[in-house]
Amino acid sequence: MDNVPDTTSTTETQESPDEQQLRDALARNLIEVGAARSAEVVAAFRTVRRHLAAPEADMTSTYEPEKPTITKTDGHGVHISSVSAPRIQAMQMEQAELAPGMTVLEIGSGGVNAANIAEVVGESGHVVTMDIDPDVTDRALRFLKATGYQNVTVLTDDAENGAPGHGPFDRIIVTVQAADIPPAWRDQLKDGGRLVVPLRMRAMTRTVAFVRDGDKLVSDGFDLCGFVPMQGFGENRVRLAVLHDGKDEQVGLRLDGHPEPDTVALAKSLTRPQTKVWSRVTLGGSESSEHLDLWLTTALDNLPLMAAELGARKRGLVASASPLGIPTLVDGDSFAYRTVRATDEEDRFELGAIGHGPRAEQVAERLVKEIRTWDRDHRSHRPRIEVYPAGTPDDHLPVTGRRIERRHARVTITWP
Repeated sequence: MDNVPDTTSTTETQESPDEQQLRDALARNLIEVGAARSAEVVAAFRTVRRHLAAPEADMTSTYEPEKPTITKTDGHGVHISSVSAPRIQAMQMEQAELAPGMTVLEIGSGGVNAANIAEVVGESGHVVTMDIDPDVTDRALRFLKATGYQNVTVLTDDAENGAPGHGPFDRIIVTVQAADIPPAWRDQLKDGGRLVVPLRMRAMTRTVAFVRDGDKLVSDGFDLCGFVPMQGFGENRVRLAVLHDGKDEQVGLRLDGHPEPDTVALAKSLTRPQTKVWSRVTLGGSESSEHLDLWLTTALDNLPLMAAELGARKRGLVASASPLGIPTLVDGDSFAYRTVRATDEEDRFELGAIGHGPRAEQVAERLVKEIRTWDRDHRSHRPRIEVYPAGTPDDHLPVTGRRIERRHARVTITWP
């Protein structure tokens, strides 16, 4: 499917009096949280009638900055398509450093983000938005027609091969979780162009802004995020190794290239008393642990993420239940995961580890040791993430750091 909406009207539905108020309030919220910084991105959110992309949803909810609008689930109830939360969309647009006149490829359609981008690149620019799912692209077409965007082309295809014949692109923005970087994404990007992609690295996902430098991609900032996984030829989902499967209290390890765990032994250890080790390293209440977690996955080999339902925390099986997962060091029949506790200082928390199993204390100590290393040597640093083509010789890669091997790419994480 290749279509440019040809309507010249700005809308096919009558605008209600409170719509502009909702858009203005959303723009203010995005400014306050630091997601929207440029005048062009702010103006886009004040203009695009995003609720028309999901007419079945409550209009007010579609303008909430942190709320994605789920548009499709699979037969198991897993979300496979959504309109991303406005904060995430604004964050990626700022990462892309969009400008008028640019040609932009969006991978993972829905219509709203394409309209946001179209507002910034203007009539002299062009947006190509693509998705493998015809239901998703049909929805995008309807939305773009209703809102009158003529500088957007909608394609129904597997994004593994990019959009040949429509590039080269100044920017590529990926709005689905990717575990790999297909060669087409790099090759269809202009040298010096920016690829913004929610890249999964050892089960941890960050939306990374890459700059193309010849055959490699070099990071220029990243942010914590969560996205539905990619479908099609490039699909590569995390596998869950279940340790406890009680109703509403499931506990499991998200594996992404990690060694196969002994789930029987770890399940038994989960029911054993906890051992807590504290680091004397603290975080402020608003300070993210995203850089710490990337350090931990750089330094430690067997560090999957522990996913737990709220019922598991209420029952006391685990101390934390994060939707993104908690870094967990596994060693045979024992494991330890990152945790925090309040300190005497207001809005400040001490980092530590909770261990389970016969060697709970030793494993927790190892995790805490790396927390202290991060605090001492890397707290003020940000890692450098690079993507090289598969087959790149080892002597062309950084000597230190973490290497992640994928079918198309070799990803490296290094620290100053």
